[in-house]
Amino acid sequence: MPRPSVPQFFLGSFTVVAATVALLAVSGASGVLEVAVLVAFALALGTLVTVLSSRATDPSRPAAAGREYARQR
Repeated sequence: MPRPSVPQFFLGSFTVVAATVALLAVSGASGVLEVAVLVAFALALGTLVTVLSSRATDPSRPAAAGREYARQR
């Protein structure tokens, strides 16, 4: 898997921060374990966003390669 670009990295980071703030505000969590679970969920969500955004722009995907082959013919 290729490394994420700078915009993809910042999109994932923004997702983590925004999700953490939103989840903490909505849930009203006060315990350390509750906060840790919410932060872990936000981190997983940010990682998922980064991976999906890098797959959407990855030129080596088979579907993208098929389209390029079709254009050359």
